[in-house]
Amino acid sequence: MRYAQIVMGPAGSGKSTYCSTLAAHGQDSKRTIHVANLDPAAEHFSYQPLLDVRDLIQVDDVMEDEEMKFGPNGGLVFSMEFMMENTDWLEEALGEDEDDYILFDCPGQIELYTHMNLMRRFVDLLQHWNFRVCGVFLIDSHFMVDGGKFISGALAALSVMVNLEVPHVNVLSKIDLLSVGGRKQLERFLEPDTHTLTADLHGTNGVLGHRYGELSVALGRVLDDYSLVKFFPLDITSEENIQDLLIMIDTTIQYGEDLDTKTRDFEYPDKEDENDE
Repeated sequence: MRYAQIVMGPAGSGKSTYCSTLAAHGQDSKRTIHVANLDPAAEHFSYQPLLDVRDLIQVDDVMEDEEMKFGPNGGLVFSMEFMMENTDWLEEALGEDEDDYILFDCPGQIELYTHMNLMRRFVDLLQHWNFRVCGVFLIDSHFMVDGGKFISGALAALSVMVNLEVPHVNVLSKIDLLSVGGRKQLERFLEPDTHTLTADLHGTNGVLGHRYGELSVALGRVLDDYSLVKFFPLDITSEENIQDLLIMIDTTIQYGEDLDTKTRDFEYPDKEDENDE
C-alpha cells in the first residue's frame, strides 16, 4: 500500500513550505516522506523532489508557443492536461516502491480543485495505482480576519472536498507569523460559531450590502448544520504541532495499519542461574 497527500490551496498559502517542513520532520523522525512537484510554473522550492513535472513541461514554454498563445492560467491548465495525457511518464517517475509516502505539491490556481476535473482525474489515477489519498487544503491564517472572509475560505475548502471526494484535512498555515493578538483572534475561527462571526454583516449599508450579509449568514448556517469544515492551525516552528497534524492525516488514510509489527527476541535466564540467585 502507498500513501499520498494532495497539498492544495491558493497561491501564497504556504504549500511548498508545508511540504519541505514535513519532509524534514520525517527525516528527523527516521521516516521517509517524499515530495513531488506538480507545479509547472514553480521557480524554486527548498526540497529535493522525487518527481518534478517541469522535467515534462513548463508553463513558460507553453506561453512562448506562437501557435497556442496562452496566458499564465491557460498555460498552467494546458500543462496539467498534458501531464494527465502522459501518465506513463508520471508512473515511471513515481517508481514502484511499496509503502511510499508522497506529498504532491500542487499549483496555486484554485480553479483546478473547485470546479475542473483535472485533480479529480489525478486522484482517481493515484487510487488506481494503489495509493491511499488524503487532500490537504491550506489557507493563510492572515486571511481569516473577519466573518465574511472566513465564510469565503471555508466554502473554498468545502468545494474542494466535494470535488475530490477523498479524506480531507483543512490547515490554517503561517500561524507562527501571527502576533500574539492575532493568535487570540484566530481562536474563534477554529471552533467557529458562524452566527457570531457573521453578526456584524447584518448592518451592512445598501441593498446589495444587506443581501450580502443575509447570504453570508445563510452560508454560515449551512456550514454549522453539516459541520463539514474544520481547520487545523499549523505552526511550522513547533515539532509537536507538526507531529499532531501528521498523526491526524495518518489516521485519516490509515497509514501504518498494514505494516509489519516489529518484534524483538529476548533471552530468558536459565533456571539454574535463577536457582543460584
